[in-house]
Amino acid sequence: MIEIIPAIDLINGQCVRLTKGEFSSKKVYSDDPVTVALQFQAAGLKRLHLVDLDGARKGVPQNLKVLSRIAAATSLTIDYGGGIKREEDLRAAFDAGASMVNIGSLALRDRLTVLSWADKYGPSKIIIGADVQQESIVINGWQKQTTINVLDFIGYYHRQGLNQFCCTDIEKDGMLSGTSIPLYKKILKTCPAINLIASGGVSSMEDIIQLENFRCSGVILGKCLYEHRISLDELRSTIIN
Repeated sequence: MIEIIPAIDLINGQCVRLTKGEFSSKKVYSDDPVTVALQFQAAGLKRLHLVDLDGARKGVPQNLKVLSRIAAATSLTIDYGGGIKREEDLRAAFDAGASMVNIGSLALRDRLTVLSWADKYGPSKIIIGADVQQESIVINGWQKQTTINVLDFIGYYHRQGLNQFCCTDIEKDGMLSGTSIPLYKKILKTCPAINLIASGGVSSMEDIIQLENFRCSGVILGKCLYEHRISLDELRSTIIN
């Protein structure tokens, strides 16, 4: 069964959502991310995708205190990403309560460092974040597009023994217009053995079912939850059944 992973995106300690990664489109949904995380846990969800947007933009984690508060208040398995460039940032995220870290920009710029972290801390601790626009990797909090193809990027890390990937189609993110099924099909055809978490565009339970049918291992839910396109009651019912 596909794993349902709610997201909390953080700017200045607040729960926000962006549209297509544009910081100018920021919409604040809550000043209390701990309460939001507790609501997810009460619905039976086990995971949390915590995104430090301040950290992604500045290149250094900025919301570790929020991570620590959520980890202390819940039993959620948290993956944390945003601005992790140095091993001290990695350790700080783990110390604050992250079970896994999501590495994006650095995974493109310094592959040997990321592989050394996977070797030291274990590959299960590392999720490679593949944020894409027209199948090319985008870095620096979605502010810089590269010429690196997502299939080549994921294929490289998979050949090195990493198996967890989170792929966000920026054109879909925050649009509530459906997911990027053709992209995910192409990735899984190239690397069928990976655990692929889909992110961006989910608008209904039907989208989740479709992703499960195409063998995605997980799906990140953001705006569809905050805009009540999918309710926590629906998710609770799905998990129970």
